[in-house]
Amino acid sequence: MARRGRAARLTERAAWRPPTGRSLEEKSLSEHGLAAPERKVGRVLLIACGALAREILAIKEANGMDHLDLTCLPAKLHLYPDQITKSVEAAVLKHRAVYDEIFIGYADCGTGGQLERKCAELGVEMVKGPHCYSFFEGNDAFANRSDAGEITAFYLTDFLVKQFDAFIWRPMGLDKNPELRDMIFGNYTTLVYQSQVEDPGLLAKAKECANRMGLRFEHRHTGYGDLETQLRDWTQD
Repeated sequence: MARRGRAARLTERAAWRPPTGRSLEEKSLSEHGLAAPERKVGRVLLIACGALAREILAIKEANGMDHLDLTCLPAKLHLYPDQITKSVEAAVLKHRAVYDEIFIGYADCGTGGQLERKCAELGVEMVKGPHCYSFFEGNDAFANRSDAGEITAFYLTDFLVKQFDAFIWRPMGLDKNPELRDMIFGNYTTLVYQSQVEDPGLLAKAKECANRMGLRFEHRHTGYGDLETQLRDWTQD
């Protein structure tokens, strides 16, 4: 599919309206006799997973995306994927009165296609791919690995290495019941650390995570992968 420039996307969004006609923001403001907030002309809003905040800010700085604004939803939604779609919808409706362009910094992330359908309904684009492990490595490359039988790998990103205890060890109850480790991770053979930045401290911690899980360790430096490509596409003139 050919890329579309910002001008083409803005034309589409100017003509877009939800199925009910006026947006929910316009209805609410009108009912309360309030004026619409001032629009941020020429600026782009990215509503993203909090687990991607550092990476997105690094991509923004490296590529001079000065017109990109970022707002993040709590990273803990990773633990409750059934709540992601409603949270994204609420954020889009909240900010639509201000921004001409809004994009979603989530892949499917365990929503079973619900987020994609909601984004289509709202007229916003989301990051392509099933999850961050895929778009960091590159969706095509990740799909090829999956086709080749890489189904026993457990993936960590920079964020998850830093937050290993908070997002993996404690939620699985292993801080209190370490004897459950082999039952929980018994079907995995390898911990794959997909690093976004080259940090010896994070690499050492990732190896420690693999040891704690009883898994073989593999390191792949992915950088920002398709996430950076997607952000460039969205913000190009």
